[in-house]
Amino acid sequence: MSAVPVFLYHSVTSDPPPWIAPYTVTPRAFAEQLDRIADAGLTVIPLRRLVAAIRGGPALPARCAVLTFDDGFADFYWSVAPLLTERALPATVFITTGAVHPPGGTPEGSLLPPAAMLSWRQIATLDALGIEIGGHTVTHPQLDALPAQRVWHEVVDCKRRLEDALNHAVYAFAYPHGYSSSAVRRTVREAGWTSACAVRNALATADRDPMRIPRLMVRADTRPELFTQWVRGGGAPVNPAGESFRTTGWRLYRRTRALLGRPVGGPSESGTLSRESG
Repeated sequence: MSAVPVFLYHSVTSDPPPWIAPYTVTPRAFAEQLDRIADAGLTVIPLRRLVAAIRGGPALPARCAVLTFDDGFADFYWSVAPLLTERALPATVFITTGAVHPPGGTPEGSLLPPAAMLSWRQIATLDALGIEIGGHTVTHPQLDALPAQRVWHEVVDCKRRLEDALNHAVYAFAYPHGYSSSAVRRTVREAGWTSACAVRNALATADRDPMRIPRLMVRADTRPELFTQWVRGGGAPVNPAGESFRTTGWRLYRRTRALLGRPVGGPSESGTLSRESG
């Protein structure tokens, strides 16, 4: 199976809040990365097409890539969507529903620190433009450190809220911080999500679990040379199977700290995503 780079972005802006700055790229850098993808001859496909291939559907193009964006930052509407529309490129945006700004009100609440986030009106507009809207939980917790009941609430209520807002079903999910476990993945599947993205900093293939799609995180310090390797199908492992001992141990440590009322990492993705590998 050909390796597929599934790119993970967060904020795309020249002026990010400090907490997300390490995981932010500038609009100029993002446009240059889109050019690198095109120059390498890759076809950017919707995430749903990769999922369909994983489930035995039509074969993928010989060389392709997928674009995904986590959290739901407002700069996606102003900076990213115009570049994608200009190039007729598909993408998926994973929304933390508790951080969305409702008309004339305040967000319901999430663990994400303050930042300009998408509004429900903007999300509906993106949906109408053909951008896939996916779920990223209600509050952005570390799902694998939560009790089962809270995991269910996070994944089910997120789906219901998005479907109520868009008036159609949504199917793609992404684990906050990239963290999951077999129990979390089972809950996500039972809640009606048909695919789920992790991080893992690996290339994907069309012959693995659709509930553990690996992605390559594009950061502020991602070197152009490394990005070029990714678009050429190198520079990262190919969809590693199973879970490493390090990942299992890190999860147990975080669960223990959470039970003691001293969670690791806090609300932002900084300081935790770099430790995720499974």
